[in-house]
Amino acid sequence: MKKDYYEILGVSRNASKEEIKQAYRRLAMQYHPDRVPPERKKEAEEKFKEISEAYAVLSDDRKRAQYDQFGHAGIDSQYTYEDLFRGVDFSSIFEDLGFGTSIFEDLFSEFGFFSPRTRTRTTGGRKGRDLEFNMEIDFKEAVNGTTKSITFPSYEVCPRCSGTGARSGKLEVCPQCGGRGTVSMQKAFFSLTTTCHRCRGTGKVILHPCSHCAGTGRIREQKKIEVKVPPGVDDGTVLRIGGKGESGINGGPPGDLYLVIRVKPHPFFQRKGKDIYCRIPLTLQEAIFGGEVEVPTIDGKVKMKIPPGTQSGKIFRLRGKGVYDSRSSLKGDQLVEVYVEVPSHLTREEKKELESVIKSISDQAYPEKQKFLQELRNL
Repeated sequence: MKKDYYEILGVSRNASKEEIKQAYRRLAMQYHPDRVPPERKKEAEEKFKEISEAYAVLSDDRKRAQYDQFGHAGIDSQYTYEDLFRGVDFSSIFEDLGFGTSIFEDLFSEFGFFSPRTRTRTTGGRKGRDLEFNMEIDFKEAVNGTTKSITFPSYEVCPRCSGTGARSGKLEVCPQCGGRGTVSMQKAFFSLTTTCHRCRGTGKVILHPCSHCAGTGRIREQKKIEVKVPPGVDDGTVLRIGGKGESGINGGPPGDLYLVIRVKPHPFFQRKGKDIYCRIPLTLQEAIFGGEVEVPTIDGKVKMKIPPGTQSGKIFRLRGKGVYDSRSSLKGDQLVEVYVEVPSHLTREEKKELESVIKSISDQAYPEKQKFLQELRNL
């Protein structure tokens, strides 16, 4: 169970924004993993993430109001972990130390959150966002496999700057570190050489952003791709299409595309694992005397033999007429349940003739009925 955010930061529920900021700053300096003994580093990392999450919520008026009203449920239902930190400006908390956020940025990057200001200044590549969409297919397409076209909104590489984010298409030497990628600094008890916070160690920055993509290296557009759906997918199956998500930022790799398969219900067939189930009616004549009936399958119609005296509820198995199983490389079966249709809308003459025939049949022709009557007598 998650701890209370106010308790984590050690502030009251009516604390001001400045009090929350100062509490976070103090705890962040205390629990930064680089400032604790090696044996406590793992513990410090967990604590650092905990206090950063609390600050991300309580420093934002909207998130704080949701948390105050609904608790953690109000936050978890509205935000992904990445969204929770979007828009949070951590950098301003540490500026007055004299070296910006450099000792914190590597750790923030590892945990997956940055303030927007820090991110727009960096040229380090970041992976594009994964995307998830539903894709509806027919029952037969799910069983046999298919190829479908899908169109969806996505961020793609900017054609003007080729994804660099720079107006000229080329990055320039970082003026902060002179292209070295590192800076040396000393403040109070700190003396260290660390990654340049402006270029994040690349030595290159965007000085003149591309006007077409505002320096992000990406533009939003409709993306169309062909998706091969393997045979045997079921409703709820998730297909991962590697590298077909949003394009990366500043040369980073693209994300992945996840398609959740939604299979349309079929009017005749139902799926039960790797088997296909259906029901067909029999006439009295077919049930009593037997014969051959035509049965639809996914692959077309087939003839199925009905033995004499077939009862309602009898299930026949058509081997290999089911769903392909990728694990065994075999197909399931088709299960055909039959039911005897009692004739209706008979003419007077038909009823009379049928009644005469039925009355002439001995009780021994109904073994299930006789068994039931005997059990009833025993009770």
